[in-house]
Amino acid sequence: MPTSPSSSPQHVSSKLKALLLINAALLAILGMVTFGSSALAQNRGRGEYTMVAGGVNGANSSAAYIVDVANQEMIALTYDHNTKLLQGVGYRNLNLDAQSLLKPVRPAN
Repeated sequence: MPTSPSSSPQHVSSKLKALLLINAALLAILGMVTFGSSALAQNRGRGEYTMVAGGVNGANSSAAYIVDVANQEMIALTYDHNTKLLQGVGYRNLNLDAQSLLKPVRPAN
């Protein structure tokens, strides 16, 4: 029984090498994603969140205000009934806001 060219030992060897190279590349990408994201997470502390509902100036809808106390950040979200999605209204870095209030105001000459 004759063998087909695709089942020759050289062809199988080249397919095996290609599969090994692809697996090595995928493993490298997985490592970069895994360790790269953990490096980003280490720069930011673990959050401690509080959420309150309230009104929005100039709008008919209410908003959910979510404050990350540990990182001093706040976001405001509203719910869009038409699209059934949360919409971001605003973001504040509370630490920067507090620092700007502590700066002395220079009187105008």
